Amino acid sequence: MGHVVLLHSVYGLRPAVLAAADRLRAAGHHVVTPDLYGAPAVDTIEEGFALLDRVGEAAVLGRARAALHEAPPDAVLAGLSMGAGMAGALLGERPDAAALLLLHGAGGAPEAVRPGLPVQLHMADPDEYPPEPELGRWQRAMAGAGADLSVHRYPGVGHFYTDPDLPDHDPAATAQTWDRALAFLAGR
Repeated sequence: MGHVVLLHSVYGLRPAVLAAADRLRAAGHHVVTPDLYGAPAVDTIEEGFALLDRVGEAAVLGRARAALHEAPPDAVLAGLSMGAGMAGALLGERPDAAALLLLHGAGGAPEAVRPGLPVQLHMADPDEYPPEPELGRWQRAMAGAGADLSVHRYPGVGHFYTDPDLPDHDPAATAQTWDRALAFLAGR
């Protein structure tokens, strides 16, 4: 199976991220989950944004870049919420990435997409990150750039529905997300 670099959300490297990595490992993938903060995870989104501000976006992006430096060129870039944005931001530096797996947030610029790049997005419906008009523009731009884009929306769930320790958690949507993500990653 493939190599996956899984980037955490603004909350930090929470148990749900490590559980997601274990789920991917059980399917045969080699998974790296870098700590982009170098600090303990937090419990609220407000604390997460405050932590991001303290650490600084440049440092966080640098840590994500360092994790990718150790990964093979064809590693799958994956992320949760803020981590999805980071994975997408780094796509331009990883032209041989096997795929882009985005959970709870969109990421990636159309100019970084090679034709046929497999991209899978999982999001709440509706979701405030990103707002619907922005998400629609992103989808059209990615498809127009030639991405092999599949989008899965989950009605009635909260933004970070795959984390069982957060109020947004939805077990059924989480199971469906991981079933689809594992099928997407099979053979990559």
